[in-house]
Amino acid sequence: MNWDIEAPNVVTEARFRELVESGYNAEILCQESAHKKGPSYYGVWIMRVVSDEGVEKLLVTARTRTTYNDIKIREFKTITGVVSFLIGIGFSHADVPLEEGQRTTHKLAAPDKGGSK
Repeated sequence: MNWDIEAPNVVTEARFRELVESGYNAEILCQESAHKKGPSYYGVWIMRVVSDEGVEKLLVTARTRTTYNDIKIREFKTITGVVSFLIGIGFSHADVPLEEGQRTTHKLAAPDKGGSK
């Protein structure tokens, strides 16, 4: 499948990672305010990559047979999930918005491209 032709405003995790490494910003959007439940904080966060020119692409789950190849926006339900995802991409810090409607932006610095330190 050619994602740029069939679904131009979305990317899977692998493409998200490539775009961030090539200079796109990773933007975290809080869809549901965080609340504490036990030792963890829960909410709903989504991510997108944004180029310096303003091109935006939402992070989606990979298509599978169980989802009948539907495109679904990837939602993170815990702060731990957001932080783990960012660390996996190579960020060495995470600024997570906690209130619905808030957003934060992260950009990999050149030395960070080899992984988090």
